[in-house]
Amino acid sequence: MRTFSSVEDLKAAVGTHIGTGDWLTVDQKQIDTFAEATGDHQWIHVDPAKAKDGPFGTTIAHGFLTLSLNPVLSKTAYQVDNVKMGVNYGLNKVRFTSPVPVGSKVRGSYELLEIVDVAGGGVQLVVRATIEIEGSERPAAVAETLVRYYF
Repeated sequence: MRTFSSVEDLKAAVGTHIGTGDWLTVDQKQIDTFAEATGDHQWIHVDPAKAKDGPFGTTIAHGFLTLSLNPVLSKTAYQVDNVKMGVNYGLNKVRFTSPVPVGSKVRGSYELLEIVDVAGGGVQLVVRATIEIEGSERPAAVAETLVRYYF
């Protein structure tokens, strides 16, 4: 895991790969819980019997579930120390490029694209998050995430 201790450390890392996290298994319970939270009960996600005969041969994670795993995936890839607060500020671009079959392992790989100063003593990072699927050439998702850190 890569650790950044200051704004200067972050600024020096712009344009570089800043970390790849640990693998995390996406199980049916997690998919079902996400379906309950969002109201998205489409059979390709929550009906293993029907999904067995569907286009993927099994249930798949929701695209937004895959995206929502980014915070837990990034925690094992990089960290920023000495901050008062960090907040998710949004996204610039998101693409769901491959389905995540139940039981798959995913991990995040991160590139720091940009950093700018923001009011209140903080910085905003633009980080390209690539959520990889173990054994797959195509990632599950690619997103430009916006994160603000206040020191």
